[in-house]
Amino acid sequence: MKRIVCALMLAASGAAIAYPGMQQQTAQPASSVDLVRQLPHPFPIEAVSFEDVSGKAVDFSQYQGKVVMVNMWATWCPPCVREIPALERLKAKMDPKDFVFLPISIDAGGKAEVDAFLKAKGMEDFGSFFDAPQNLRQVFPLDTIPATFILNREGQLVAFVRSYVDWDDPKAEALLKGIIEAPAAAPAVKAAN
Repeated sequence: MKRIVCALMLAASGAAIAYPGMQQQTAQPASSVDLVRQLPHPFPIEAVSFEDVSGKAVDFSQYQGKVVMVNMWATWCPPCVREIPALERLKAKMDPKDFVFLPISIDAGGKAEVDAFLKAKGMEDFGSFFDAPQNLRQVFPLDTIPATFILNREGQLVAFVRSYVDWDDPKAEALLKGIIEAPAAAPAVKAAN
């Protein structure tokens, strides 16, 4: 019952559509990678900080020059946890000089909670970042997780998916390589407030 009420409240709020093209799609795709939506043009992302493993504040501007795949997740989200192994395998296929993967936990307990969870699951090597206060809500809708946001080399949002994805699908690697190989983006368009 709680889930239904929560879903209805989220649906009624309408606040989750932050960028054009983020409206829910009705057709069911053949591959979950087909759920990844490429935006009609890049959008700038504010420099909102989150924490690295040592508790140091970082933001996306530190990764300009590389394509950045941001995966928002939480320990209490089964589809998020189910994605972790495939995300790690996808990361291993990508060249680190062109690509960076930033899994960011929104668990309220922060690093301590996430570390204990990952250790219990035998996934201690999963290098998560942390956003316990959910500061990234300022730039990404976080009403649905897992959520993955892809930034181009200029640090602009170019694609997203707000659902579980089978990242082992060969289409995922092809999608990322296409974004990596894309020519430099035109100046970004500001999102409407």
